Amino acid sequence: MRFDILTLFPEIFDSFLGESLLKKGIDSGKIEVLRWNIRDWSTSKHHKVDDRPYGGGPGMVIKPDVVVDCVEAVQRQAPPGKLVLLTPAGQRLTQQSVEQLATYDRLLLLCGRYEGFDDRIRLELEPWEISVGDFICNGGEVPAMMIIETVMRLIPGVLGDEMSAREDSFSEPGWVEYPQYTRPPEFRGRTVPGVLLRGNHQEIAAWRRDQARRRSTDRQQQSRNESAGESSAET
Repeated sequence: MRFDILTLFPEIFDSFLGESLLKKGIDSGKIEVLRWNIRDWSTSKHHKVDDRPYGGGPGMVIKPDVVVDCVEAVQRQAPPGKLVLLTPAGQRLTQQSVEQLATYDRLLLLCGRYEGFDDRIRLELEPWEISVGDFICNGGEVPAMMIIETVMRLIPGVLGDEMSAREDSFSEPGWVEYPQYTRPPEFRGRTVPGVLLRGNHQEIAAWRRDQARRRSTDRQQQSRNESAGESSAET
C-alpha cells in the first residue's frame, strides 16, 4: 500500500518512518511512504503558501492554488489514490473508517497548518475529510501518522500475528478491548483471573467478550455522565 503525505513540514516524519513495525513494513515492500513538500508548488519568490483571511481574523490561511497544483501533480505520479484531508471539521476516525481506508491501494494525506485551508480546496478536490477527535492539533501531521498507524495494521503481512488486527479493540462497533494479563501470575496481591490459566479456549473467549461488553457499557455510562455534567454546568 502506498501513502503520499502532503505537508509543509516533511521532516516531522523522519523518526516516525524509521522505527518499529512501520519501518519493517517499508523495508519488506508491503508499505510505501512518500513525502511531498507543498511549498515546492509555490510560484512566489519566497515559496509563500498562505495569506491573510478575507474578512479579517487571526492567523493565516493556506492558499488554494498552491495546494490544488500540489495534489494534482502528486496524483499523476501513480494511479490515482484516495485523497484524505485532515481537518477538525471532518468525519470522526473510527475503526470502521480505518477498515474502509485500508481497502484503497493508495492514500494521499493532506496536512494543514495555521488557520487551515481556503475552502475552495475542499470544493475543488472533494477529499474525504477526517478528524481524529474533537480537539485541535498544530497541524495535520500527527493525525496523518495516526491514519498510517491504524491502516497499516490491516495490511496483510505487516503484523507478526494476523489475529491481533482481527481481535483488536473497536473491531466490534462501540466496544473497547478486554483486559490483558501476562507473567507473573501474581503482582502485589493482584492475581491473573483463573479462567486465563486453565487453557480452555472457549471459556477464555466467552470471558473476554463479557469483559469487553462490561468495559464498553461502563465507558458509555461514564460518557453520558460527563455529558450530563457539562450540560448542567452550561445551564
